[in-house]
Amino acid sequence: MAPPWVEKAPQPGTFRSIFKWGAKDRFKHPNPGFLRVIADALGLTKADFKAPSRLGDAVIENRAAFRLSSEDAAAFSAIVGPDNCFSDTYARLAAATGKSMEDILNLRAGRIENIPDLVLHPRNRGEIEAIVRLCHDKGIPLHVTGGGSSVTQGLACPRGGVSLVMTTHMNRVLEFNETNQTITVEPGLMGPAYEELLNRAPETFKADRRYTGGHFPQSFEFSSVGGWVVTLGSGQASSYYGDAGDLVLAQDYVTPTGSFKTLDFPATATGPKVNDIMKGSEGCFGVLTALTLKIFPYFPDAVRPFAFMFRSFGEAVTAARRISQTGSGLPAVFRISDPEETDIAMKMYGLEGSLPDRFMRLRGLSPGSRCIVMGRTEGEPSFSKNLFRRVKKTGKENKGLYLTGYPMKKWQAGRFSDPYMRDALNDFGVLIDTLEAGVTWDHVEDLYQGVRAHVKQTPGVILMSHASHFYPQGTNLYFIFITKMMGLANSRPFRPGSSKKSWNTTVPSATTTAWAGCWPPSWKPTSAKNRWMCSGP
Repeated sequence: MAPPWVEKAPQPGTFRSIFKWGAKDRFKHPNPGFLRVIADALGLTKADFKAPSRLGDAVIENRAAFRLSSEDAAAFSAIVGPDNCFSDTYARLAAATGKSMEDILNLRAGRIENIPDLVLHPRNRGEIEAIVRLCHDKGIPLHVTGGGSSVTQGLACPRGGVSLVMTTHMNRVLEFNETNQTITVEPGLMGPAYEELLNRAPETFKADRRYTGGHFPQSFEFSSVGGWVVTLGSGQASSYYGDAGDLVLAQDYVTPTGSFKTLDFPATATGPKVNDIMKGSEGCFGVLTALTLKIFPYFPDAVRPFAFMFRSFGEAVTAARRISQTGSGLPAVFRISDPEETDIAMKMYGLEGSLPDRFMRLRGLSPGSRCIVMGRTEGEPSFSKNLFRRVKKTGKENKGLYLTGYPMKKWQAGRFSDPYMRDALNDFGVLIDTLEAGVTWDHVEDLYQGVRAHVKQTPGVILMSHASHFYPQGTNLYFIFITKMMGLANSRPFRPGSSKKSWNTTVPSATTTAWAGCWPPSWKPTSAKNRWMCSGP
């Protein structure tokens, strides 16, 4: 019998309505195979799934604390209009909260911290200029939010001030240039709307052909185009189209000391490049008001999925490296799953013990060591076809068992809906989060084994790993943690900058969520310069 999952949209005005992932009336729960894996690994019983936690269902009450003077508040309201100026606590908390595990733990515990004094929804560049000028003259902190799917706590407002919501009005297309294959948009345009406009370019822009933006982060459905660039994101098809920073040709910024716009030349011999400085700046240097991006011809019928099974993580990495270095191009989507992730996928999809599973075991592809590599080629049809052949040939030459494109199709069906499972697991005291690191090919194995050895010292932790962004010089590793959540009532809140030791290190904040909301853990220096290691709560 399935646990009593929460399948009711959260009430308006509650903490849950802020931290819930995605559409309010959409849910996804772990299937029986995945739930069985989690229960076995974490030592959970039916009693642990008897009733979901209702933490976060409380309605957010307005708080009177207000640091802006009435004159300054009135000035901001006059700029954007009273319908675009909000001071209620719910709006302020929503604008200052992303989707990191720290954000979610704080919201589930009913904590209201680090919020702005006002939330503004600017309608155009002129209003943004006026807001920035007023903030600069009065010394008022200024923050910017887009789709709200940040996992870096970059939306927090520890000193109050104002927060600009860009998605309400700043979401227009400013120019479509088919000759140059570029598009200029405002930063608040959301991912699905952006992609649909390009896919339907003959209808929307009277273009000769259809196009794609080529950027599909897992947060695609709930992230903005500007957010992709200021966070320097990498989409799931980055190996072919490039990271967000590779797609940007020009940007338009409003800063406290003036405005500037870079030009959309494909390349120049001048430097250092201001355009590059602004990519990934997360709003530290100014407010992004427009950006020009590359676009690509759209050939959905040319997509060719593939998958291989390898005997070990090392063999899978070697094959992926050789595919990445052939010089023939790279698949758009390309992924390596480590043995733990591969075994969980086999159980999730009901393949464990099946005829294909037994065949793989006979071929020496055993649970606990085998790794799946999958992806898809796309682009111009002849290019995609040729690349698919090269990938298939290289995979087989490196001892991979070809599995057809079926596993890739299964993965693709849930690539944007899987984040919904985090809410379901959190409701039953199960914590899930990720961290990521870029790595060169000669250190992939060292990083992978080092992280696993350290994390597995703590019992009751599932640690799945995969690589999903590939380059001739290296790749990345995602580490997905699943563990039991400690009680929230006695945990200390996470505050940006609250622990100099933990915040000002090279360790991503997501690392700490393996310790389930008890902050800060004990950090100690390692032999490597500027590196820190978490030794537990």
